Amino acid sequence: MNTSFLEQADAWQKAPFDNETQQAVTALKNDQEALEDAFYKNLEFGTGGMRGVMGVGTNRVNKYTFGRTTQGLSNYLKAQFPNETPRVVIGYDCRHNSKELAQIVADIFSANAIDVFLFTDLRATPEVSFAVRHLKCHCGIVLTASHNPPEYNGYKVYWQDGGQIVPPQDAGIIAAINDTTYQDIQFDAQSNRIKHIDKEVDSAFQEASVKVGRIGNGNRSDIKIVFTSLHGTSITAIPQVLEAAGYDNVTIIEAQATPDGDFPTVKSPNPEEPEALKLAMEKAVEIGADIVIGTDPDADRLGIAVRNENNELELLNGNQTMVAMTDFILSKGGYTETDQAFVGSTVVSTPMMIALAKHYGVECKLGLTGFKWIAQMIEHYPNQKCLGGGEESFGYMVGDFVRDKDAVTAALLACELTAEAKSNGSSFFNTLMRSYETLGLYQENLVSLVKKGKTGAAEIERLMEEFRNNPPKTLDDKIITHLEDYASATRHDLLSQQKETIPLPKANVLIFISEDGTRVAARPSGTEPKIKFYVSVNTRLDSAENYRTTKAVLDQKITRILAELGIS
Repeated sequence: MNTSFLEQADAWQKAPFDNETQQAVTALKNDQEALEDAFYKNLEFGTGGMRGVMGVGTNRVNKYTFGRTTQGLSNYLKAQFPNETPRVVIGYDCRHNSKELAQIVADIFSANAIDVFLFTDLRATPEVSFAVRHLKCHCGIVLTASHNPPEYNGYKVYWQDGGQIVPPQDAGIIAAINDTTYQDIQFDAQSNRIKHIDKEVDSAFQEASVKVGRIGNGNRSDIKIVFTSLHGTSITAIPQVLEAAGYDNVTIIEAQATPDGDFPTVKSPNPEEPEALKLAMEKAVEIGADIVIGTDPDADRLGIAVRNENNELELLNGNQTMVAMTDFILSKGGYTETDQAFVGSTVVSTPMMIALAKHYGVECKLGLTGFKWIAQMIEHYPNQKCLGGGEESFGYMVGDFVRDKDAVTAALLACELTAEAKSNGSSFFNTLMRSYETLGLYQENLVSLVKKGKTGAAEIERLMEEFRNNPPKTLDDKIITHLEDYASATRHDLLSQQKETIPLPKANVLIFISEDGTRVAARPSGTEPKIKFYVSVNTRLDSAENYRTTKAVLDQKITRILAELGIS
């Protein structure tokens, strides 16, 4: 038997760990399998922060694993800014223990002579991204596990630009954390260094959201909106922003309006899952609403449903929402040739974003999965104007005043599109159909295979190696012409045998592209025990009337591809 986890558990039954922790470890020793899972590795702080199940142990979220991370980050901040007093803003969502853990994190920063702005209560994640720059902080922290199950919590870090950490900060912070021991953690707060914040930052964020997102000219009182926060933080911002923008017919799903880390009315608090919006959809049918809006617990992901060609409510996926809202932004202009305007997206999102940007004469920059790369685009190209950005996982950012996915401003933008389209005798859905008629019908599907625990991680690694070492030759009988391996940062033209370097950071992502533009991407999730497969197919759409039949053909193609790859 591997004894390393037993040795780790024994260490947690002594100082510096408190009595409560020691007793919890003792109780855990009655279940060897649970004990091993809690101690077989350290809960890693990676390039996306850290996220895990709450409990005692090195592989769990608790005051010591978060404490070690905070101490390491404190050391890094002081080394990076030796002639300044670093400033940090801390926010958190509705997760269990978030408020208590946020206070502990604040205490540790203050104990290290770092000034702290701590929200008095839960707030939407995009507000924390905004607050970093608004308060001129050196970094920001959000305690959130996004849409993970209730037993999870997490720790996300923003840098001075309000974006999540990217190179070189990420590697530097990881190294500083790895050099930190549990004995190094300074828990004794300098309370005078902790300042509580709320209304002033709330007002500034909401005013900026309205200023950036209110770009339509429709009759805002003429649309009915149903909104659900899914027991999360968006209840603190979206109703307020919509009201300030002039929307006075908003129905809130009260059964889901109270923040609750158990998420009692849904299987998963994820607007990507249709079940999560069930109550909102039922209410929207009852009252004849024009649009349904739902967000995940930390208010960065946005799910919407709109009226389709049969006047029935239809849930849109993240790619569809992103395309329609980007089209709306670009159609409004507001930029000149000298702005060198661009929109941002990711390598696993719909390629339609590239076609859409080209249609309007702007650039579409692509990054790896995650909004930190879109935020980095803004920093790397300061002479270019960022109009917005999105990714397939139901995230969207309007402008650049928030440097992360922002369901608050995106919700307003979706309502602006809906109101203006309705005033013009059209709809959100018809806007999307017009784009398809112009640029082609793009259809995407995502398959996530859950592989939990130590054995699951090994299985994910094996699957990626199999696809890397034995790649498919065709996709639905179409020859694969290009293979992109982001682990080696190479794009291989399989016809000419030429290779070129992909100018992005290395990542464990594989993309296969066939001769008809079909794309299949494979990547392990950075935040969940999953391996994800993204399929994109496209064809010409001669008229909106043929949307359903053409879509059915593409859906069948996707089904064949998934079966062919053995991932259906």
